[in-house]
Amino acid sequence: MKSKSFSLELAGKTLIAEFSDLTNQTNGSVLLKYGETAILVTVVMSDRESGANYFPLSVEFEEKFYAAGQILGSRFMRREGRPSDEAVLSARIVDRTIRPLFNQNTRREIQVVVTVLAMGEDDPDVLGVIGASLALSVSDIPWRGPVGAVRIGRNKESGEIKINPTYLERSENLLDFEVLSCGKDQTINMIETASHEVSEEDIVSVFEASIQVHQKLEAWQKEIVAEVGKTKQTDPEQIIPEALTELFDSKFKTKLSETIFSNQAGKSHIYELKDEFMNVVKETEIDVTMAGNFFEQAIDKELHRGAIEEGKRADGRKMDEVRELYAKAGGISPVLHGSGIFYRGGTHIFSVLTLGGPESAQMIDTIESQDSKKRFMHHYNFPPFSVGETGRVGGFNRRMIGHGALAEKAIAPVIPSQADFPYTIRLVSETLSSNGSSSMGSVCGSILALMDGGVPIIRPVAGIASGVLIEKDKYQLLTDIQGPEDEFGDMDFKVAGTTVGVTAIQMDVKVDGVPLPILIGALEKAKQARLQILEVMTKEIPTHRASISPRAPEIVTLKILPEQIGLVIGSGGKTINGIKDETKVEEITIEEDGVVFITGKNGTAESAAEKIRSLTKIYTVGESVQAVISRIATFGAFAKLDSYNEGLIHISEIAPFRVDKVEGLLKEGETVTVVVSKIEDGKIGLSIKQADPDFAQKRGIKPPERPAKDVRQ
Repeated sequence: MKSKSFSLELAGKTLIAEFSDLTNQTNGSVLLKYGETAILVTVVMSDRESGANYFPLSVEFEEKFYAAGQILGSRFMRREGRPSDEAVLSARIVDRTIRPLFNQNTRREIQVVVTVLAMGEDDPDVLGVIGASLALSVSDIPWRGPVGAVRIGRNKESGEIKINPTYLERSENLLDFEVLSCGKDQTINMIETASHEVSEEDIVSVFEASIQVHQKLEAWQKEIVAEVGKTKQTDPEQIIPEALTELFDSKFKTKLSETIFSNQAGKSHIYELKDEFMNVVKETEIDVTMAGNFFEQAIDKELHRGAIEEGKRADGRKMDEVRELYAKAGGISPVLHGSGIFYRGGTHIFSVLTLGGPESAQMIDTIESQDSKKRFMHHYNFPPFSVGETGRVGGFNRRMIGHGALAEKAIAPVIPSQADFPYTIRLVSETLSSNGSSSMGSVCGSILALMDGGVPIIRPVAGIASGVLIEKDKYQLLTDIQGPEDEFGDMDFKVAGTTVGVTAIQMDVKVDGVPLPILIGALEKAKQARLQILEVMTKEIPTHRASISPRAPEIVTLKILPEQIGLVIGSGGKTINGIKDETKVEEITIEEDGVVFITGKNGTAESAAEKIRSLTKIYTVGESVQAVISRIATFGAFAKLDSYNEGLIHISEIAPFRVDKVEGLLKEGETVTVVVSKIEDGKIGLSIKQADPDFAQKRGIKPPERPAKDVRQ
């Protein structure tokens, strides 16, 4: 085996890249190690064109169960199935970083496969980007890399900046924000940010720090390429026939400009003109596929020219103008626990809230996390009718998973804790009409649904997508991108947050990278738009409703001692199942610390809670209790303190004087006030005389007369 290794010190750990003949059928590959995490990245380019009229790049992120050192999967299928959501999101991060750096005219299939071989405390997603960059850079595949990638977080308490924080540091809520960024040449071309209402200024400071790490990784990769890199193949060169340019310039150039800047929303009118152009092309000998690509490039150029040179937008808005807004909370059906409708121009979102008990939480079992629970979920749907098309309905794809995860990340910081609101929360956003940033529309619709459902969120969140059109050293920022700006713009910069700060950012680009000054300007424009949207939302519903829907389950929370958990469960679950059967409660969940969540409807939860309180009640000596006489004996009476505890009232504890018999003094079924007089070996002694010394006399039992004193003269 031939092998060569390179290393780099990064954040106190050694990053090791190994190049060998292990995968000698690929165009390029690398085995990357960081701490105990190891990944293999391979890149392959087919030797013939695909015939597609688009750039056919695919990125796969393979999580192998063995990487966790465990036998995972279901009991009946101990092997990997479809990718987890985490794997899909990691693949998207790699794809969004490397895709802009290819020649988009490439028609040969390129596949990047990231295989997680070993899972340590470090997330393989950052390594996946670095590994893909290295594998592509040393290969013969044309690509304008390398790029750097880093995750930076900030400790909540100390404010300390952490480079590539571990799973533990991220999972224990120790960070108030984390930024995953990728880029090259002092620009950034991919961003994923999750934060707890952090200011734009703080986020910019992390962008600046990430660029420094990018540069360090770029320099290291360039040294590696110089030593082991292959000679690149020739990039495809597109030669435009003179007949095509003449046809376009003479008949469609002016018409295209008029159509793009006709103050119409969307892009259907532009593609109607493209259809007209293609029909003319078909009557010539010009290649149809080339003509279609040429026309789209012409749209791109004209959109840039109009914005940068004339300050014009396709739909006639100002550069920082948000489209018409509409917000509605509820009103669909009382069956739903909460709902929201949000419009931003031609993007229309319907979001629905469903509440469940703790048992409804999603169980997570992947190589990154085993046996963990997720109590807040957001899912996103994008049916074909939302863009006026036909197609497959149902199921989900990578885009839906990605957009749903982004909205979930944006909303998560304002979700109340389980201690304050013990429900499992599921939101579903249905994109009913789409014309730009339905993911940010889903954030707004979901917040309306949460407030309609009475969920006590910390404060509302709104989101907006900004864009940029760049031409050499000139650029134009766009707020609330739509239609052609979304498709042909150079940046899709989504920012969500509250009136206090940012909760999530996601950025994709179609250029090599975006300089920091542009990002700073985009953040400021996004903040202005966000505050405007929040005004509209809070005008519709200023705060969450006072109570949850009557159709939602009731949850009662109580606390028992950890050592009482076995008592409540009972042998083989007999006790807890008996409580469920008797009270008709839906769920009883007991946490390891003794917190009990009881889920039911129509008062069943409180009924079950009362039984558990009785079962786990700890009585103390001197405590006054109402007891029910259950059985009379010659030596006293037994009395029920609650459903599970019974004590003995000894005959000597009925009155402060001698009582000969209990019969006639107490009767079964009556309630008397007693005081707990002693507790020995789990047995409870009760006293009536301590509670009421006159009890027996009130019942006609007189104390014995004392003998008269013998008085002698």
